[in-house]
Amino acid sequence: MSTTELAPAFFLAVVVILLVCRATGRVLRLFGQPPVVGEMVAGVLLGPSALGLLAPGVEDALFPQDLRPVLYTAGQIGLVIFMFRAGYEFRPDHIRPVARPAAVVSAAGIVVPLGLGAALALTGRDAVDISPPDVSPAVSALFVGVTLAITAFPMLARIITERGLTGSRFGALSLAAGALDDAVAWVLLAGVLSLDRGSAGPFAEVVAGTAGLVLVLVLVVRGRERVAALAERRSPDEVLLATVAVLFLAAWYTDEIGLYAVFGAFSVGVCFPRSPAIDRAVDTLTPVGSAVFLPLFFTYSGLNTDFGLLVDAAVLWFAAGCVLAAVAGKFGACWLASRWAGENQAVALRVGTLMNARGLMQLIAINIGLAEGIVSPPMFSVLVVVALVTTVMATPVLSWLDRRDAHRGPPPATVPGGGAGGAGKPGPDHDGPRAGVPGTAIPRRAGER
Repeated sequence: MSTTELAPAFFLAVVVILLVCRATGRVLRLFGQPPVVGEMVAGVLLGPSALGLLAPGVEDALFPQDLRPVLYTAGQIGLVIFMFRAGYEFRPDHIRPVARPAAVVSAAGIVVPLGLGAALALTGRDAVDISPPDVSPAVSALFVGVTLAITAFPMLARIITERGLTGSRFGALSLAAGALDDAVAWVLLAGVLSLDRGSAGPFAEVVAGTAGLVLVLVLVVRGRERVAALAERRSPDEVLLATVAVLFLAAWYTDEIGLYAVFGAFSVGVCFPRSPAIDRAVDTLTPVGSAVFLPLFFTYSGLNTDFGLLVDAAVLWFAAGCVLAAVAGKFGACWLASRWAGENQAVALRVGTLMNARGLMQLIAINIGLAEGIVSPPMFSVLVVVALVTTVMATPVLSWLDRRDAHRGPPPATVPGGGAGGAGKPGPDHDGPRAGVPGTAIPRRAGER
């Protein structure tokens, strides 16, 4: 397609994607699911699993092959803005009261699902097309293990915010452990890619590049007050432009070193200066990224997902095994680790439930694996099933726990000083758990996901 043909095709595709995502989100919201779940399902509906099956000509016309890289690039814009906002709302100083149990939970939530996923992939490689022929079985097995070890930190933060859990101990513990999990998972993913390429170079590049990023971020933190004061003397347009420039520069850098754009966006968000002028710039940037660009990433993932491949009995059984391994490895391990660290049963169950959600972050990782040629299309579809199932189950399980515990007394212990370390700042309609009913849902603020 020529550039003059791509532009109108892109505009039409965006309109279809946004309308389908909004409609699907409204339907699933009736069942208590967050908007991100609606967008994940909408992406699958627009791909070969639904639209391609019912009207393959329509799918090809709406999403021609030449358009898909454009959708991917535009979706990346939404991803980095979304992760930047998640980092901007994250408050590391508020997780100190739960630092020790968070480290224990994070370690268990990485090691156990990674081991289970890798073992399952090695066991089933003769029965299921897991990876292309030129990829080592060990590389594919480790990749599957890493994807099962991921936690959807942004979604976890959104659930905690939307349910008014910013003062709960399990909210702070889950956020701290989830942030650690994601950071470790991206480094492990870089290591898997290095093994696939047969060289330690990419892994060394990640380690060295990450050290450089940390150094720059330390300098940014030390100069935050001066930058914040400078922002107050600049026009809103200048502050917005500077914010976007820094964000995209960080995304470019972490992509270049192999740590991927989302990690750079989140890291910059955590360390970014805070001031009223910068708050306004972030509030201006976020809705466009989340409402317009991010759904394009879900559709791109859906276009690579074909659930028709699951009709094969061996693949279907393997998918079921992956789901069980994912739930047992993440929910089970994090629940047991929480109990071992001294948390009560109510906190431990909720921590396990939140850590088990994979959502957007797993979709990002498996798209990287597909682009690198580490996983086959059937394995990609299996991992999408894992992401959907573990994400969809989070909210209903939390609601069930809330109903079960509603008559048992006060909510789980709150963090001293309040705050869940980054789930968002409480507002007038956002005052934390209601007495006696932990996790009571409350209205969302505008622009929250």
